[in-house]
Amino acid sequence: MPETEAVPGPSAPAGPRPVALLLPGQGAQHAAMATGLYGWEPVFTEAMDTVFDALGAVGPQLRDDWLAERPRVPLDHVTRAQPLLFAVDHALARTVLAWGLEPVALLGHSVGELAAGVLAGVFDVRDAAAVLWDRAERLAVLPPGGMLAVAAGAAELAPFLREDVVVGAVNAPRQTMLAGSAGPLAAVAADLRAAGRTCREVRATTAFHSPAVGAAVNSEIYAGVRLGVPRTPLWSAYSAAPLTAELAVDPDFWARHPVDPVLFGPALDGLLGSGDFFLLETGPGQSLAGLARRHARVRRGASAVTALLPAAARGPEADREALLAAAGRLRAEGHPLPGLAAG
Repeated sequence: MPETEAVPGPSAPAGPRPVALLLPGQGAQHAAMATGLYGWEPVFTEAMDTVFDALGAVGPQLRDDWLAERPRVPLDHVTRAQPLLFAVDHALARTVLAWGLEPVALLGHSVGELAAGVLAGVFDVRDAAAVLWDRAERLAVLPPGGMLAVAAGAAELAPFLREDVVVGAVNAPRQTMLAGSAGPLAAVAADLRAAGRTCREVRATTAFHSPAVGAAVNSEIYAGVRLGVPRTPLWSAYSAAPLTAELAVDPDFWARHPVDPVLFGPALDGLLGSGDFFLLETGPGQSLAGLARRHARVRRGASAVTALLPAAARGPEADREALLAAAGRLRAEGHPLPGLAAG
């Protein structure tokens, strides 16, 4: 059912719905994201430290900037946003797994798919961190670019595209992201606003998911990486379908993530069309939860959604309260969470 159709009233599910994890990507980063859990939640802390350690000499710098009130390198910079999003996604997912939660599906957006690949067993976390850092360094030296979120379908935007500006992501039927070099993208934004279209700049200084970042594609980095078949179904936002064994072990598939468009909306349609789920966003903010809440199957009550963290940073206590509130909703759904002490 297209997510724009009218839907009937909510219906009560017969039992606990299986959990699917949503892992956000570029644009979800913000200052102090999830920092209230570091040093407070032991599994989260250990998982973050594992990623920092895997990054070698840059790991302590990354951790310092993440925790700092005034980071040396801004968190929106690609060498901070990409590894920190990956680390937080990974650490939050490890936290809920330690609770005893057993997700039956994974769906990531952009770099969130790399984190999902680790959870599914396609990558070792250290290999994934090395691949990601190579990607971030390559992206960092490219000419300035950006992304633009537009309240319109992808087909409607075709007349506005120019030079290297392309559709970088399809998040929902009327939520599309454009990507391109800074100058052409600014011109497209001006044209859209002049035409009465609603659009906003995304927190990115790189033209993710566009040919403008083709120099970031590096299949050779995977030569020493062992890729495996997913042990948990992974819905790919690049194929808008469950990740096949063939694609999972194809280095070119993973290497092309920076340039290929993200099809999160179609992938979410496919996931929710395959059954009813309790969707849990395991990453900073609530961007994917927000998209999922507007989906027809969620609006009618067939599936449900919650997030582990607040929509924006509101201090350490807010992070902790949000995490425990999400645990409460999971228990209310019927998931016992034996690894989490009752409280």
